[in-house]
Amino acid sequence: MALAVAMLCVCGVQAQEYPVATKTLKNGMKILVQSDHSIPNVALYTFYKVGSRNERPGTTGLSHFFEHMMFNGAKKYGPGELDKAMEANGGSNNAYTSRNVTVYQDWFPRSALELIFDIEADRIRDLSFDPKKVASEREVVASERRSSVDGQNEGVLEEQLWATAFIAHPYQWPVIGWMSDIEQWTMEDLKRHFAMGYSPSNATMVVVGDVTPEEVFALAEKELEPIPSHAPPPPVTTTEPEQLGERRLVVHKQAELPLLMIGYHVPQTNNPDFYALNVMRSILFQGESSRMYQRLVDKDQIALDVESDSDSAFDPTLLELVAQPKEGVDPQRCETAIYEELERVKNAPVSDQELEKAKNFRLAEFYRQVRTINGRANTIGTYEVFFGDYHRLFEAAKNYSGVTKDDVQRVAKKYFGANNRTVATLLPENEEKVKP
Repeated sequence: MALAVAMLCVCGVQAQEYPVATKTLKNGMKILVQSDHSIPNVALYTFYKVGSRNERPGTTGLSHFFEHMMFNGAKKYGPGELDKAMEANGGSNNAYTSRNVTVYQDWFPRSALELIFDIEADRIRDLSFDPKKVASEREVVASERRSSVDGQNEGVLEEQLWATAFIAHPYQWPVIGWMSDIEQWTMEDLKRHFAMGYSPSNATMVVVGDVTPEEVFALAEKELEPIPSHAPPPPVTTTEPEQLGERRLVVHKQAELPLLMIGYHVPQTNNPDFYALNVMRSILFQGESSRMYQRLVDKDQIALDVESDSDSAFDPTLLELVAQPKEGVDPQRCETAIYEELERVKNAPVSDQELEKAKNFRLAEFYRQVRTINGRANTIGTYEVFFGDYHRLFEAAKNYSGVTKDDVQRVAKKYFGANNRTVATLLPENEEKVKP
């Protein structure tokens, strides 16, 4: 244990040695550059602060739709040409959409730097809205919804969990969108959403790798700065009312096994309780030696797996607990065991060993992320966008190390009460097989 902590302390010093240069273009786009000449490669992440929280009934799913459309052709790089040009120069790309952001990822050799900026400028400035391509991609998204949500037990249950846990805030609708909205978006809806979401003033670009700030800023001024900005998404002013009692829902669906999900309301990512909540999650859920795994999987043998998840968020969000009951096991048994373990954390301090193990895991995970240019680009962008300042990442080690047993007990009491939870259970249609 002492050796692990010592190694982490060394890593912590190293993690704070790299400088980040920043520049805000005249159109409001922010550029962050971190030079690393250890390998001749570059990771470029562009964070657009637009996600499903910026949609409304009738336009749900548009942010995710544009994640697809941004690869489908613009003025200079037509349909299919973006990927071909990037692959021909040794690069690759990807993207993801969440309730809060849409993020584009480019990985490439430094020799392709000018090409990548040319590609990014082209699709931000002159994205194609060809009706045939829109229709084609609309069907792709609809098909994705049918397969990843409607056809997946976990997808269906999670969608219903969020729709029940939130009654006012836009976190209540799914990132992929409701099918009726996907089928009915108008061209006006698309163009309005693109203009506000993909405005340069709504974007933060992070470039990490074999580059210098000077060359990146020069390319950004040449390729990106001339692109005009539009009004960004209106602020999300709706605050979810405090939940005053447990909410429950049951989904009946053709399935081999039941499924249990429990969502607890927790604060947004930049809240001071972020680190204590993550340490508590590690104690309860991280690995086969965690309390929940030991209880549900090893000791009681009532679940195949148990885990937790919580994404970065601008607004108060949900921390999900997911348990997969074994065949023939009533999900209620898993639910009861989970509550008993939560009560243990509330009523008695965790052990010194558990606390140090959890903190070491979180620290090791953090340092693994910033060790590579890819992980560093994502981490710098995440802290800049969700914490409000990339400098906050240099405080992460101190904040994790500073979590105490009292902190763990305090957040357990504060957020994991019955009135603050929504319980979603999926029961197979042939539920007579499920026994108490």
